[in-house]
Amino acid sequence: MTHTLSALGFLLFFSLDLVSARHIPRSCHPHRSVSGNSSSSQPSSITTVGSAPPDNSTDTKSSCFPSAHFNMPSSVPSSTDNWWCSADTEYAFLGFSYEVTACQSPSKLKSDFADIKNTFGSRYVRLYGACDSDGFYDTIVDAAWEAGLGVHALIWFGFDGGDQWMARRDSLVSSLTTNPKAKFVTRGVQFGSEPLFDNVLPHSELASQVLSLKSKLHGVGIPVTVSELAYGYQERGGAQDVLNAIDFINVHMLPFFSTLATTGSAAWPLVETDMNWFIQHGNGKKMYFDENGWPSVTSPGVQPNSALAQSSVTSEKGYFTMLDSHCEDLKQGPQGGIGWFAHIYSDDQEPGYGIYNTAGNKKFAFKPRTSC
Repeated sequence: MTHTLSALGFLLFFSLDLVSARHIPRSCHPHRSVSGNSSSSQPSSITTVGSAPPDNSTDTKSSCFPSAHFNMPSSVPSSTDNWWCSADTEYAFLGFSYEVTACQSPSKLKSDFADIKNTFGSRYVRLYGACDSDGFYDTIVDAAWEAGLGVHALIWFGFDGGDQWMARRDSLVSSLTTNPKAKFVTRGVQFGSEPLFDNVLPHSELASQVLSLKSKLHGVGIPVTVSELAYGYQERGGAQDVLNAIDFINVHMLPFFSTLATTGSAAWPLVETDMNWFIQHGNGKKMYFDENGWPSVTSPGVQPNSALAQSSVTSEKGYFTMLDSHCEDLKQGPQGGIGWFAHIYSDDQEPGYGIYNTAGNKKFAFKPRTSC
């Protein structure tokens, strides 16, 4: 499956609170890997994002998965009882969105996942896009198990209005219910990435599909969510039926597309507006910013809606520094605080949003806070 950058040009709005503060963001659509290489080499003379190294040296939760110092067992346990870390420990930086349209090889997945875990102190990867190769999610499971990473799995709808998502759903359910390791690394399943904004299903049907999937995964204890913009809900009258159906809330946070956007470092008021909307309507459910970032460059499908919006490495870095500076604010969110992902691992996967550039070098030193 290949998507061109021209497919990225969508119009949407984030905030309904102030007419003058409305946003016109777009979906971050997957882009097939150019080189498939993402090394962990670093350029010199770069500024570090974050005030604390990702070693979690004060981590006292090492007996639960996927804490920083958890040692994976040599064999698969008989039960997930007392396996997962409590949701109230999952705030601040958690990991990366990772796009899989390239159908990465087992060795590539293992290499990238080890880097995600060991270089950055990540606990999770949030999958993005789709690979329809038979058994690919089992390969993801093996790589995540080896690295000690949890996974936010995804049922990808695509953008052509087709029904291929049904086969993807069924394939994922099969893997999750038959692969003995799957329930030990899969923290949850995202039923679509912006399905409300893209209007792939009426919100009442989406809610029904979520409930149906939850029943299918009940036996393995894997919860279900929808990965979505605030405006995706708002343009459907709030879609409270979907918010009620999901087990936790995955939030798309893309403030670069606000009509009020300036720089990444100044984006907190825009982030806070959408965050507070979800807190108000989310019935106390756990929240994650999963598709979350600021671009370093524009492209035909990544264009600002504010003349003051700056796409640059400095602004991308500034966005994540800003999130770090609000660690205590995020920690006040429901169920122990709001965790966030960096969108995305490499510019090979989503041009301009990666922490790595297409040459495999970090654009800036990235060591975000994993606790505060």
